[in-house]
Amino acid sequence: MGTVWELDFYSRPLLDENNKRRWEVLICEGIVDTQANPAEGFRYSKFVANTEVNSTTLQAALEEAMAQAPTPPSGIRYFRYQMQNMIQRACEGVSLTARPSRRTLALNQWLAERNQSFYPQQEGYTTAPSPSVAAPPPTPRALPDALMGQKWAFVSLEAKSFQDLPDWDIGFGESFPLSMAAVDDNVAIPGLLIFSPRANALAAWMSGLELSHWRIDMGKTPQLVLETGAADSWILASLANPSLLAEAQLFEAAKRKANQVHFLGVQTSANSESFEGFWLLQDLPLG
Repeated sequence: MGTVWELDFYSRPLLDENNKRRWEVLICEGIVDTQANPAEGFRYSKFVANTEVNSTTLQAALEEAMAQAPTPPSGIRYFRYQMQNMIQRACEGVSLTARPSRRTLALNQWLAERNQSFYPQQEGYTTAPSPSVAAPPPTPRALPDALMGQKWAFVSLEAKSFQDLPDWDIGFGESFPLSMAAVDDNVAIPGLLIFSPRANALAAWMSGLELSHWRIDMGKTPQLVLETGAADSWILASLANPSLLAEAQLFEAAKRKANQVHFLGVQTSANSESFEGFWLLQDLPLG
């Protein structure tokens, strides 16, 4: 995977002279492996008047960012569901593929930093809540029959075990430095392993979904659900068995202790020493 940029175009907690929200374009280099340092990657920011919020303005910002960047991106990720039409049009204008994704870890961290230490220092700062960016609650869909895993298991690894992740035999996948999530070396990172004779096909299919995180859906029939894209979800397994549900809830608790960091692996069998797919994930509070 080439350099992927993460993009946000939205209003900020800043008011202009007309008491209107100021808008801002933020673009940063995404994280796709454990060797990356988000603070050292390319970053671009530009404030925009609320009267200039359109795809033409965003396209101009993208062109400016691409002229400044040391290398051009291979694509764009964005998480704001409501902005997708504008973002898609702007990216088409510069011949970039834009993908809705909640896997915007570097951008989320940068936004958190700016909300904590940058915006409060700016003129016009306001503590009034921003409009919600939440997408409509998705209805989990069943995995395609040909890609269903035959078996699965909850597992956990100490965070320090991921130090040699770059040396693991992995087909498809993505990761990030655990230091980004402030996870201690001795913290247990929970995970889900899926075993299937069609593991390579399953991993290849998942690699195109923009994996976000997996969670428990405590509906009428409890299920393990995989969240992807900006607002998609897929049923990985049923948790109708009380013992399985109890085990899943323990792993949800482990996710909270690990700052919502967890992983998903796809293998041909429990005896395999390689992964057809492996993703380090984090359930992010996007906003």
